[in-house]
Amino acid sequence: MSDFQLKRLGLIMEPEPGNAHDVEGTLNPAAVRGPDGELYLFPRLVAKGNYSRIGIARVKFDEAGDPCGIERLGIALEPEADYERLPGGGGGCEDPRVTFVEPLHHYVMTYTALSPRGPRIALAMSKDLFHWERIGLANFEPYQGIDFVHVDNKDASIFPTAIPNHVGKLQLAMLHRPLFAGTRPEETVCQGADRLVDLDHESIWISYCPMPSDNLEPHHPGLFNSHHRLATPTAPWEKLKIGGGTPPVLTRHGWLVVYHGVSKATEPDKVGRQLCYSAGVMVLSEEHPRIIRYRSPEPVLTPSSPEELEGMISNVVFPTGIDRRDDLGTPDRFDVYYGMADSRIGVARLDLPECLPGHEKEKLG
Repeated sequence: MSDFQLKRLGLIMEPEPGNAHDVEGTLNPAAVRGPDGELYLFPRLVAKGNYSRIGIARVKFDEAGDPCGIERLGIALEPEADYERLPGGGGGCEDPRVTFVEPLHHYVMTYTALSPRGPRIALAMSKDLFHWERIGLANFEPYQGIDFVHVDNKDASIFPTAIPNHVGKLQLAMLHRPLFAGTRPEETVCQGADRLVDLDHESIWISYCPMPSDNLEPHHPGLFNSHHRLATPTAPWEKLKIGGGTPPVLTRHGWLVVYHGVSKATEPDKVGRQLCYSAGVMVLSEEHPRIIRYRSPEPVLTPSSPEELEGMISNVVFPTGIDRRDDLGTPDRFDVYYGMADSRIGVARLDLPECLPGHEKEKLG
């Protein structure tokens, strides 16, 4: 096997009939193993008026070890802080990613807070996945004239271990994709096929801050003051936008990230949108994650099933959760949990190739 293989396992979660919490969709979940070894999902539950909460559910598995359903366990976070609420009663806690950060001995959740200033990256911490303490909004220093503070920002995730920054200092590292003016796919699709990509403003970034201590006080997050432009749109399937996906997970090839890209759909949907969200694979160096070892030239998952083609937003697969199947003794198997057309949650199996495409000589020594 010389390439990444991905197989859909099916629908895993959808809105619950009669439940007002997710009448407008269940989507974009975090996925993480708890202290008990069970797998937990943290889906975005969208109520009427695009009011989002973050739920918690336990994943069920069949005899073959494939995920086959969930047990709802309640709400992990709902809009309560000032930076999660809008004037007039709106707001949202959206699209979480959860990582167990080993140096902190805590789970860290990054999520999108729908603040009065727009969507921003927020942080929360937990020891057990059931009790979460808000840490506040992520703070960023500017970098070479680039203002990361006063722009929308989403789809952030944290590395599980301390990562060396540009001078080799071990720090907390975050992947994120600032949404500068003019870089949303609804805007770039109008600029034509020959548009020039703005590298600084259309990329996934990796940013670092000093590793906080176990007793990090609420509302005093670290300052991300070291930045590196990691990945910019190159392939046609991601030309309109490249963005974050699953949190980095370590494999024998390096840090695996399943990210999303946006291209122009062949046909507009029922409301005139002509966008297609697909998923690709990126592998970063284990020693120096600023270095990309592999990036898929084609998507590994693109909308094709009815649940992915039709929903609140059509033509969307949006990866946000990943589970390495160590429990089955198969560390080269990863289950990827993803949003389906902003309405439901699907899961697909991703198998790690024996060697990275283009790196076959490494195997030969």
